[in-house]
Amino acid sequence: MMADHSSAQTRFYADLPVFTEFSGVADRRSYAPLPDGWVLLAADIVRSRDALAAGNYKTVNMIAAAAVAAVLNASQNIELPFVFGGDGAMAAVPPHLAEEAGQALAGVRVIARETAGLDLRVAAIPVADLRRAGADLRVAKLQLSLGNNLAMFSGGGIAMAETILKDPDRVAPYRLREKDGDVATVLDGLSCRWEPVPAEHGHIVTLMLRPQDSSPEALAGLITDLDRLLENDFSGAVPGSAPVRRTSLRFRFPPSGLLREARTLGLARGFWRVLSRATFEALVFLVAVTLRRRVGPLEPERYLDEVVRNTDFRKFDDTLRLVLDLNDLQRGALENYLRKGEADDRLVYGMHVSRSALMTCLVFSIEESRHVHFVDGAGGGFSRAARDFDVRATAALARRSALPEAGKGEPGDSGKAAGRRG
Repeated sequence: MMADHSSAQTRFYADLPVFTEFSGVADRRSYAPLPDGWVLLAADIVRSRDALAAGNYKTVNMIAAAAVAAVLNASQNIELPFVFGGDGAMAAVPPHLAEEAGQALAGVRVIARETAGLDLRVAAIPVADLRRAGADLRVAKLQLSLGNNLAMFSGGGIAMAETILKDPDRVAPYRLREKDGDVATVLDGLSCRWEPVPAEHGHIVTLMLRPQDSSPEALAGLITDLDRLLENDFSGAVPGSAPVRRTSLRFRFPPSGLLREARTLGLARGFWRVLSRATFEALVFLVAVTLRRRVGPLEPERYLDEVVRNTDFRKFDDTLRLVLDLNDLQRGALENYLRKGEADDRLVYGMHVSRSALMTCLVFSIEESRHVHFVDGAGGGFSRAARDFDVRATAALARRSALPEAGKGEPGDSGKAAGRRG
């Protein structure tokens, strides 16, 4: 009986039903509480804003994606919920994987330091401790394509974990420390071969958006408003505002990120070994796409269609996090809506606008169509949107506190800061 319970807990996320329309993030029934025994593994780049100011946007994204890759490679093929945050990442693991996956994540700290000169905060926070601290961690599963899913989170657990991660005193019991000289972390699948994705409509908008009313109805209303403002099926599989499309994908040989990929993966596997293999794979890809013919397991037309579907340009962890390709009219309508919503105290937002998006990939099997692609706005999209969000959230809280009868609304509606990265 004990073994059955343990097996059910281990397969909790794998067995979770999926939803296929993004509007499902506003449906309470989509979410289930992560079991208390699970552990949230968290990573965040220290002083990422300095790295972004120095122009190291893609390196920052690469290290954040490496955190996800490390945990998934240590997961023994068990499907796990994770979220990529541009300059950090989180993934939840069942109890029996916590030590192995935690050490894999700690190894990414070594890789970040040795290959990129970046300091990575890493911690393993039990879900039960997040609940004792007053948050919850519920998860839902959005299906991008068959076998490729993205986790959505609610309950405030992600924001709580970020707060703990950045507090030296609170994180002390949870901090992960790498073993001396240990660089055995496996990052199989991590790649960085697409060129920046240009804004076909003019503006790549990286947006963080949260209604002040924490009810599912308010979130559903927000998503409906986005449908109307953007004049496309925002909740559909690939809306017109999606930043990655067949026509916007850019590939060159050799890829401009090839050396970065070889440095990141090569610390454990050997730089020249990784570089030679990546170069060969990039050449094969170029031949297949140019000739539009299958080469080995790669069917270029099918794969490129899957890349477009399997991007994480929309996600939710109590805050909507979006990367959108908008034209002038769409951007103007969105900005007017956001300003009015802020003035009416209906929402909090943070935004960054650039001319292109960056894509970092996890490709575990082309033949089995198992791959997901992380998207961030160029110039530090999510990190800079988060900074804007935090400033606006603080100002909104101050305005509320100054009002008569302040503080009598729903607990935690607007006081939970985004706390995203930096």
